[in-house]
Amino acid sequence: MTTTAGRVRVSGPVLHPRICAVLTAVSCLVHLWLAASGHHDAWLGILMIALAAVCVPCTVHIWRHSRLGALHQVTISALAMVGLHAVLLLGAGGSGHAHGGGPASNAIDSSGAAQLLLVIGLEITTALLAATLVARLRRRRPGRVRGNPSTS
Repeated sequence: MTTTAGRVRVSGPVLHPRICAVLTAVSCLVHLWLAASGHHDAWLGILMIALAAVCVPCTVHIWRHSRLGALHQVTISALAMVGLHAVLLLGAGGSGHAHGGGPASNAIDSSGAAQLLLVIGLEITTALLAATLVARLRRRRPGRVRGNPSTS
C-alpha cells in the first residue's frame, strides 16, 4: 500500500513492534551501563557488552520489519536472562550473588534483590511483547497447514 507521497505504508501492526524494539534497546543500554559502571568483574562486563552487541541488530530488525527470526531470538534471550537472574536472586543454591568481589547478596539485602527483580520484570515484559507480536504476525499471515487441502 502506498501513500500520496509515494512512501510505502506499513500494513501490519506498528505500535507493538515499536514498543518491543524500544524495550529491547533499553535492555541493551542497561547492559552497557552496567558494564561501564564497574560493579561487576571485567569478564562479566565484556560478556554484557557482547550480549548488547548481539541484541542491537534484532532491535533494528524488529523496528523496521518485525522479522520473526529476530523476535524469536529476543524471546529466547529474554527468557534465558529471566532464568539466569532468577538463579542469582535465589542465591545459586545458597552461594549468593557477588558483584566484583563484594559480599554475596542475600534475602536481607533488599537493594540487590530489588534490582534483580526489576531486571527480571524487564526481561519478562520483553519476552511477552516479542511472543505476542509473533502470534499477531502469524495470525495475519497464515502459512500452509500440512494435511489441509485448502492450503496445500
